[in-house]
Amino acid sequence: MAFHLEPVSFSELPGWTADDPAPVIASLRRCHRHVTAVKPYKTGSLGISVGDLLPAFEAAGGEFADAESARAFFEGEFLPFRICPREKGTGFVTAFYEPEIEVRAQPDAQFRFPFYRRPSDLIDIDDENRPEGMDPYFAFGRLRDGRIEEYPDRRAIEEGFLAGRGLEIAFARSKSDVFFVHVQGAARLIYPDGARRRITYAAKTGHRFSAIGKLLVDRGEIDSATVSMASIRGWLAAHPDRVDEVLWHNRSFIFFREAPVDEEDLGPVAAAKVPLAPGRSLAVDRLIHTFGVPFYIASRTLTHLDGGHPFGRLMLALDTGSAIVGPARGDIFTGSGDEAGLLAGSVRNDADFFILVPRAAAARYRSQYSHG
Repeated sequence: MAFHLEPVSFSELPGWTADDPAPVIASLRRCHRHVTAVKPYKTGSLGISVGDLLPAFEAAGGEFADAESARAFFEGEFLPFRICPREKGTGFVTAFYEPEIEVRAQPDAQFRFPFYRRPSDLIDIDDENRPEGMDPYFAFGRLRDGRIEEYPDRRAIEEGFLAGRGLEIAFARSKSDVFFVHVQGAARLIYPDGARRRITYAAKTGHRFSAIGKLLVDRGEIDSATVSMASIRGWLAAHPDRVDEVLWHNRSFIFFREAPVDEEDLGPVAAAKVPLAPGRSLAVDRLIHTFGVPFYIASRTLTHLDGGHPFGRLMLALDTGSAIVGPARGDIFTGSGDEAGLLAGSVRNDADFFILVPRAAAARYRSQYSHG
């Protein structure tokens, strides 16, 4: 997708002086620990590297007494650029959250829909081992008898393909609950004794994601003006005999790994290998953008996340997703639990995207605005 970057001043960011970006500094510190102790993030096609970000990561270790000093930190370390998609003047935001789901360790009459661990015959695919003729989209496949093929899809798995292999992590009450955890990519599991565990994304079958909301809108089952996670859930609850047909439309199937809930106020560890901070973490197109880069998102129509005020907030790129495609496309993490789900479910808004480029790298973007 073609786009260009337009240099702007911090005073041109709507609501900048009212925002308190201190939580983003805490996330920068976590990113710094990861890239220095484990490995750097891959550089997206826009070209901002971890090397470009390191001076800001290191400076984030200082003390910041209030919102004003936090804003001054970003003004000193970065320069803002508006992302201008050529096909459309603005960007688009949605939101995601971490559901909390009642589960059982063993199936019973009520709790019988499993979350699965990654199976041993699921392998990563890249250009080195991809079979001739396989869709280049596939990043996972099945290794069978020394050959790589497509992994069975959602329908095949729900009809029993993985049964008897001991891959079940826990069992939920509702097939719809399991499906929406797949969409969100993580969940907190609540056991009868009060124990709380987390599952996070481990892998997927590799099939393309197909939105069931779009399917229901196209079929005239839900009005496009009111489609949301709540309206989709309501439709599924009202049509139990059609749930399988609709869910199987999305052939993609997600596998999970278990993790502890270490910090109640933070979300799951995301693709950037650090926990998501509610309201301050953004999923972006990983092919274009680099994890650890700050974005300022402004939307006049998105008001319910900020008490009725237009949304204007600094966020950090920490995650990605198959539906997040394009330079000015983002998914906001709203937190964990039902309240966060209510906030996330109705976010579908046009928004202005401003990327904060490290000062050391900003010169090359000032002299070369267009990209793609």
